[in-house]
Amino acid sequence: MARHKGRAWHGRLLAAALGVTVVAAATSVWTAQAGPVGGGPQARVSAPDAQRQDQVAKVSADIVHASDRGARGVNITIDDGPDPVWTPQILQLLKDSGVKATFCMVGTQAQAYPDLVKDVVAAGHRLCDHTISHDTAMDTKSEAYQSQQILDAERMITKASGGVRPQYYRAPGGAFTPYSRQLAASRGMRPLGWNVDSKDFERPGVDTMVATVKSQISNGPTVLFHDAGGDRSQTLAALREVLPWLKQQGYSFGFPVR
Repeated sequence: MARHKGRAWHGRLLAAALGVTVVAAATSVWTAQAGPVGGGPQARVSAPDAQRQDQVAKVSADIVHASDRGARGVNITIDDGPDPVWTPQILQLLKDSGVKATFCMVGTQAQAYPDLVKDVVAAGHRLCDHTISHDTAMDTKSEAYQSQQILDAERMITKASGGVRPQYYRAPGGAFTPYSRQLAASRGMRPLGWNVDSKDFERPGVDTMVATVKSQISNGPTVLFHDAGGDRSQTLAALREVLPWLKQQGYSFGFPVR
């Protein structure tokens, strides 16, 4: 999966997350360690969280693309939010279209806008962990850094949602590692890829974005859009065309399998 999503946006998120990262490094109850040889990572937790850890159902660490609606299913995924301007508009569009989506949220954004996280959940959409600072080079960083990015974002999103846990983990820019996939899976978050990148983050024009989705949907069911990181008006306009077109082609909308 290609890296993308603009270094300016990553820089702003990284700067915003630095304060959280420093505090989290000292106070987070989660300290991930690599497990025994041949096994996945295990999370060492404080006593109050031990029961919560036991209640997490592990999932496959393989990167998922398939839809729970089968061969003619499509998974709409929305990354980088929530955003106070664009997320409500995308939620309304999805509601009007009768479509459920998976929202891959940045931890600091979820922490800043908890009401929007709750709105996403209340509308029947699913949550996905997209780290705390959207570092597209995190696959070159230490396991301790990857652990903090994933587990602290999980904590922020779960708290913001009122207790609803993210069901997926999407690495920024596709920067997965075997360690990060195993760690996410051990927390019940299926690693989530994509098949169709609408390129909306680059704002190439609505017609180009629509054409990209139409030409690439045969590659697989999981389609990538964004609700944060800048002006998302082109995303809204493209979704208004893409969603009815997909229905006309006989596709139905679902969630990535877990």
